[in-house]
Amino acid sequence: MAKTVVITGGTAGIGLATAEKFARKGWNVGVIARHEARLAETETRLRALGVKALAVKADVADQDQVNAAADRIAAELGPIEAWVNNAMATIVAPAGEIKTDEFRRVTEVTYHGQVFGTLAALRHMRPRNRGSIVQINSVLGIRPFPLQSAYAGAKAAALGFTNALRAELDHEGVAVTLSTVFLPAVNTPQFGGWARNRMGRRQIAPDPVYDPRLCANAIFFATVNPRRDVWVGRTTMMASVLQRIWPNAGDAQAKSGWEGQLSDERMPELAGNLFEPGPGSAVIDGPFRDRVLGSRQTFVTSRQRDAALLGGIGLGIAALLCALRRRS
Repeated sequence: MAKTVVITGGTAGIGLATAEKFARKGWNVGVIARHEARLAETETRLRALGVKALAVKADVADQDQVNAAADRIAAELGPIEAWVNNAMATIVAPAGEIKTDEFRRVTEVTYHGQVFGTLAALRHMRPRNRGSIVQINSVLGIRPFPLQSAYAGAKAAALGFTNALRAELDHEGVAVTLSTVFLPAVNTPQFGGWARNRMGRRQIAPDPVYDPRLCANAIFFATVNPRRDVWVGRTTMMASVLQRIWPNAGDAQAKSGWEGQLSDERMPELAGNLFEPGPGSAVIDGPFRDRVLGSRQTFVTSRQRDAALLGGIGLGIAALLCALRRRS
């Protein structure tokens, strides 16, 4: 019997790439998003891959809508085995120029959306004492950049929620896994005008830019081979290490993020998809296909990190013992 996965924000970019990845692996796929035409298009694309698919209109910032969508997907596609919290919203602007309702909306979608999605997933997974929940986070949740304070704050909150919940599930003996996938700059439609932008200059993805399908591969891996953390692309791992061992250097490096996110192209303010769905069809790629790195397997898991750390500690102990023997 085919398993069922639910993906929020699954009608474009990383979400759509992930939905297609699961479908190609034989999973039934439920998608939650807001744009009716893209939902219909996505459902048709997924069914063409030979699986059952259901695309449900819901705003992840509304818990009742998320619960209703989860119940419908489970009823029509089967028990929910995996849930991917991918939906997000952002605004590109200095913190002092972000309005109260904009801060609130970014937080409601990016943070509360993960909370409500996770709780909906757990409501279906707890009775069976199994399942996998994957939280999509960002390098900005580890090392925030300027002009992204609302988004970075929401991603940091999502990480704190996930880590606290993981401890609760461990305490309760609940065999539902929680994984966090940290993403770098990715070529998605966000950079085609879906992010609200108050800078008067077009937003660009700073190098290196990665393929959404690489992210989909990492997300699928984390689902079927649960890991605590997965870092996609070298920039996420480097940022994680730097932030832990030398945060002041991270602060200095982050300054370049202001100009690094903006092109020289002048443009009027963009409303983006903050309060209404962005325009366009169900597409995976953004405007930077000529700059995307070719690899679709560049990700590191917490298990690999721990193995490297233990290996380093072992080598250090061996070196210490050798030094002590020479002295004796």
